[in-house]
Amino acid sequence: MIIPERASLSDRQGGSPFSYPLRQKLMSSVTRITAALAMTFTFGALLTACGGESDQQNENAARPAPEVAVITIQPENIPVSTQLPGRTAPYLIAEIRPQVGGIIEKRAFIEGTEVQQGELLYQINPETYAAEVESARAALARAEASVEAARVRAARHEELAKIKAVSTQARDDMATAYKEAQAEVASSRAALTRAEINLKYTKVTSPIDGRIGRSTVTPGALVTANQAEALATVQQLDPIYVDLTQSGTELMHLRRAAEEGRIQRNTEGQLPVRLLFEDGTEYAHEGLLAFSEVTVDQDTGTVTLRAVFPNPQQRLLPGMYVRAHIDQGISENAISLPHAAVSRNPRGTPLAMVVNSENTIEARPLELQRATGTSWIVTNGLNPGDRVVIEGLQHIAPGEKVRIADAETPDADTPH
Repeated sequence: MIIPERASLSDRQGGSPFSYPLRQKLMSSVTRITAALAMTFTFGALLTACGGESDQQNENAARPAPEVAVITIQPENIPVSTQLPGRTAPYLIAEIRPQVGGIIEKRAFIEGTEVQQGELLYQINPETYAAEVESARAALARAEASVEAARVRAARHEELAKIKAVSTQARDDMATAYKEAQAEVASSRAALTRAEINLKYTKVTSPIDGRIGRSTVTPGALVTANQAEALATVQQLDPIYVDLTQSGTELMHLRRAAEEGRIQRNTEGQLPVRLLFEDGTEYAHEGLLAFSEVTVDQDTGTVTLRAVFPNPQQRLLPGMYVRAHIDQGISENAISLPHAAVSRNPRGTPLAMVVNSENTIEARPLELQRATGTSWIVTNGLNPGDRVVIEGLQHIAPGEKVRIADAETPDADTPH
């Protein structure tokens, strides 16, 4: 007798119409079909990837070599100059302060104008000082009258002492009184001179030629002798100083170039200097640099050089930032390279990308001497005839083939 299979719980609950063994077979078949499809898709993806790599390789093979612009290295005579930052400073500067106290009666100048040495700037009330002069003059007259009487008495006692009519002590006393009268005259004369000087100081004048700034006082103000606050400031701007800073090493190079005659000095041993404004324009007048005006900063190792420039139009004003160019002669048969052609590796070593005879890029380490304008002077790493990449550096790498594009050779007359 055949016993029918017991229905599953799901069958009893109205679930799937298939029996449990049949459903198991169906699930097994679905699993095998899914695995087969997955293998098929995976194999197809691999074929597609392999085909993509081949296409990429074919594309790379078909891509042309990058194009670069080069310059051919040729030795040349390069003018060498040093560019130094600096600040302008007045040639002379005078802070005007009163030497006597009193009330300012008037101001005799216009702020911001040129004044001459000895020109009246302020007038202090002179009445008190004029009275002191008269008093000192009267004291001097009185002392001069007294000295004459003392001289006569001293002479009389000298004669009487010879005939023993007066004692020697009386003669000596008269001689001493005469000398004291003479000293009183000298003292009174000095007091008169001092009073006259104080009266003169009531006229506050300019000690130098120059341009005067703003006034800190007005008529009616009370001032005191040698007060801390200046009444005004006068600055001489023609000529004008330019204070430059430079490292001690560069200063030694500059000195050596001058001593070797590569820099031409004037008859007084000074060097010519050219000046550039902050916007890059060149100052019309040439200045002179004297090595005697040198101080050393022990903290930074820099030195201060002082140059003197004529300033007839007063285009240079105190405190302006400028750049000075000092010619250091000619570097003969030197190799120069534009700044744009020099790169650096992670260690900071300067490099140049050189195209060899097979049009392959070589990374060439360099030794640089100094910068001159827009170029570097190269002391080692390049040879005459080398082709150095100046454009297209971002598209190349060492060992890569390149194509050479036409590039204009920099003008040899362009100043460095």
